[in-house]
Amino acid sequence: MGKYVLRRFINYFILAFIATVTAYIASSSFMDPASRYRGQNPPLSEDSIRSILNGHGTNPEVPVLERTWNWLTNIFLHGDFGTTVHNSPVLQEIFVRAGVSLKLLLIGSIIGAILGVILGVWGAVKQYKASDQVVTYASYLIIATPTFVIGVILMIIATGFNNALGTTLIRFSGDYSANIDPGFIPWFTDQLSHMLLPTLALVLMGAATYSRYQRSVMLDVLASDFIRTARSKGRTRKTALVKHGVRVALIPMSTYFAYAFGTLVAGSAMLEVVFSWNGMGQFTINSILGSDINAAAGSVLFVAVLTLLASTLSEVLYAALDPRVRI
Repeated sequence: MGKYVLRRFINYFILAFIATVTAYIASSSFMDPASRYRGQNPPLSEDSIRSILNGHGTNPEVPVLERTWNWLTNIFLHGDFGTTVHNSPVLQEIFVRAGVSLKLLLIGSIIGAILGVILGVWGAVKQYKASDQVVTYASYLIIATPTFVIGVILMIIATGFNNALGTTLIRFSGDYSANIDPGFIPWFTDQLSHMLLPTLALVLMGAATYSRYQRSVMLDVLASDFIRTARSKGRTRKTALVKHGVRVALIPMSTYFAYAFGTLVAGSAMLEVVFSWNGMGQFTINSILGSDINAAAGSVLFVAVLTLLASTLSEVLYAALDPRVRI
């Protein structure tokens, strides 16, 4: 198992490298970083703009392949991914913002996956019952609703809730408050207050998609011969479903986790903008809007690493659930 994970890690490292280099070449080919400095007041001369772009390594007058080679050389020799348009190191920005995004992504994805699996199994067992219909319609409604709309609706509900209480219990602007009292308890309650709405939005998105997929898989499992065999050997319906049906139904879900996690990463980017979180999602969007080539490439690296780690985790879960893979 260790050799298998190591081999997959090496393969994923190569894939992440290819994705990042491709992103850098594409950004260098289609973005116009010089447009950011033109039209300012007072205006900058072309020589000044050229000097700034040379400092970032993004001068469009230099051939793309030459810029890419210089960029790769700095990475392998110095661990330098370049600087953003605000003259801050890209790697430092990623480290600072990654923690902000990960605490939202990890909690939201884990709770969403668990809740979605439970709802999917429940819907399959209670097929066509009232509870199954409610979960089905609610899931499709959430899936059809854009991420930022879910965020805005939650903000409206939270505002009404705060007004009813006469105090700001739920905060939804930024990922922390600047004027909290010292100590662990005030810090922890402030974190919970800011994380509640964006985490809830991710949980709703994740649970809606997981529940549909899990319900479909579970329905196939319920019609399998081994469930009937387990019942014929004296197993109760609950025992047959939990010990045999759910475990088998979770096998394809472990593969789906890697793809669903990529969707959550994209959804969290929009939520970070809506809730003013200074995470990687907002960093990625700002880098594209600001024609920040180095930041855009670094953002792709972050997403690629997360997605590939999720894929590795899904394969480990697959092997844990299915003994045939380990053999």
